[in-house]
Amino acid sequence: MNRETRKFNHRFQKIVLTSILALSSSAAMLISADTAFAETAKTETALPTNSAANQAASTRTSDETISDWKAWVRDHAYGIKSIEPEKTVNGRVPSDRFADLNMLKPLLHDKRFVFLGESSHGAAEYNLAKTRLIQFLHQEMGYNVLAFESGLSNSAIANGRLKEQSAEQTMKDSLLYVWWTQETLPLFDYMKETQKAKQPLKLAGFDIQTDLPFINGDWLKDKELTKRLAETEEALFKWQMSKDIEGYRKAKPSIVKVYEQVKEQLKTHEQELTKAYPNEPQIVKLLDRALSNRIRLAEEYVEITIQAFEGAEKGDMTMFVKLSEWRDQAMVDNLIWLATEAYPTEKFIVWGHNGHLRKANSEVMGTSFPVKTLGEMLPDQYKQISYVIGLYATEGETAGNDRVPIKVLTPEPGSVEDILSAANQPFTFMDLRYRLNERGNSWMFEPRFAYDWGSIKESLIPRTQYDGILLINKVSVPQYINK
Repeated sequence: MNRETRKFNHRFQKIVLTSILALSSSAAMLISADTAFAETAKTETALPTNSAANQAASTRTSDETISDWKAWVRDHAYGIKSIEPEKTVNGRVPSDRFADLNMLKPLLHDKRFVFLGESSHGAAEYNLAKTRLIQFLHQEMGYNVLAFESGLSNSAIANGRLKEQSAEQTMKDSLLYVWWTQETLPLFDYMKETQKAKQPLKLAGFDIQTDLPFINGDWLKDKELTKRLAETEEALFKWQMSKDIEGYRKAKPSIVKVYEQVKEQLKTHEQELTKAYPNEPQIVKLLDRALSNRIRLAEEYVEITIQAFEGAEKGDMTMFVKLSEWRDQAMVDNLIWLATEAYPTEKFIVWGHNGHLRKANSEVMGTSFPVKTLGEMLPDQYKQISYVIGLYATEGETAGNDRVPIKVLTPEPGSVEDILSAANQPFTFMDLRYRLNERGNSWMFEPRFAYDWGSIKESLIPRTQYDGILLINKVSVPQYINK
């Protein structure tokens, strides 16, 4: 990843993690939530009756309510035996190694999309756990496409060379650098191993951000256009870091023109592309989509980015909200395109942050800013055939996108992490989707605290946001891999 991209990502994260202080409305919501929870901590009362004695008998303290919730969790949660990725034998994992995950089969048997979230991009155990889940979903349930919160073009190119290069190189070519870790490598080892199988695991990306250079242009057989493509990519990175919106508006037509010229060459060079990326038969279609994404970035996203950062530095988050929602809408569009145009018969595993994947992010109180994200924007027809799993942790450390450690705060009594930790398992899974509201699980149906990035307190209704939650007792900072 080049220096400009790292600066952009660090700048983006800094504003996201500190914007809760800049947004008085979000801060007010969080204070209101704290006040409400302080009040309900005193007592939780059933519906009033005419009898004072009956009313007194039906009143429970907060501690008693939490105790009931925890007892219910101990009786209904699933303990997962391990998060360590499984070893393959002749390209397959012995099926008996997944016995502890078989409880997922009836939950997912009619779902085309399984969304695997994470409260932080920087948790070693999240990467391990998701890798083992992916192995299970691919081998045991026929989910053959893994779509990452990473660039569509970069993932397509990496998938096209998956057989010919190392697992580590495929990881670096495809993913945002926050996932360049030793704990993510087993996933790419597994993916490479499955290329020998009848149903290999395919790699895709659905993000639109300019995370890595688009593509080596040698296939164009035009030195001048190849050079201009490389220069245009570099310019696009730099303009996103600038504050000169008028300057960008003047440069924009020439940037768009280069991408349009490259796009026109795709069909002409189909044979060269197929040869260069033999593992991806849809490479021309995918690169055509990727170039359309680049044109959208140049035409709309860069200007919004310049305005968003300028406003955020003054405490005005209006354009930053627009920027975030623009990106997530583009991710929705890409994911639907992958599912309808590139891989119309396949089932998908989708990897991203909880904030992107949960189903009603704009209703979460205490977030940096209340925006609609991918999971909320997804059309209803896709929501019905999806299952969203959020990942949280009870203790330890995660890392920010800048790889700096963040301490996981002690869970608030009655929070999602506190309640689920009552299962006394290192790895606890709870289904929310197929539960009716009853005395022991009412916590799913009302606002509860949970920690984003292990340190940002949010108030959310768990069942409104997720279909299932995986709680990992203790997390640690990943072992990062440099370029």
